[in-house]
Amino acid sequence: MDLKDMWASLGIIQDDKFCAEMLKVSPGQITFTAFLTFMGEKLADTDTEDVLHNAFACLDVQNTGYIPQAIFTNASTQLGDRFTKEEITQMYDVAPMKGETVDWKRFIKLIKYCGDFEEEA
Repeated sequence: MDLKDMWASLGIIQDDKFCAEMLKVSPGQITFTAFLTFMGEKLADTDTEDVLHNAFACLDVQNTGYIPQAIFTNASTQLGDRFTKEEITQMYDVAPMKGETVDWKRFIKLIKYCGDFEEEA
């Protein structure tokens, strides 16, 4: 299985440039186990759950646990590391949604642990 196939099995299409960059940092052949280890290390480099919670809570002005998609998109494209249109599309493909809002607490679980581990209400 090649690197692009591994990404595709996760529902993410990566281009050749991205895969080439990933191969550059690999000490050898990337097996699926090596791929999972690499992704685990990348996830460990993300912000702490508290930092993410505080950031998303700032966008949830009514304290509902949900952020309207328009506000979420605006923040993702205008603040910090700005997302491209393609990245926004990919994000919404996996983000836990309720109607036109993002369930940001479940989204944090997805970012940190690759799953939300909570039942949807």
